[in-house]
Amino acid sequence: MASIDRMSLLELLRKSGSDGDVDFLKEALNVLVHSLMEAEVAAQIGAERYERNTERTNQRNGYRQREWHTRVGTLDLSIPKLRKGSYFPSLLEPRKRAEKALLSVVQ
Repeated sequence: MASIDRMSLLELLRKSGSDGDVDFLKEALNVLVHSLMEAEVAAQIGAERYERNTERTNQRNGYRQREWHTRVGTLDLSIPKLRKGSYFPSLLEPRKRAEKALLSVVQ
């Protein structure tokens, strides 16, 4: 997995040099965040993506989309889903809609 991430970053760096439309920081952060989420899920279920082994405790079940607003812009995240239980990335905070709505009314 690490070699794929390095290749993605190298391709991104090449594109940013040849094409001025690529926001290198935003895209690099996107690659990093997705790599972290994949590593967390692999550790949680005991197997890498597509790996079959006896230590596996769960299975992946697609992705769910979520926007993440950062200083470098809004990232579209694909958060891995699990068949049993749930996974929430450690780098995000859970949305608390009622609390946010209350704060917006008070302000």
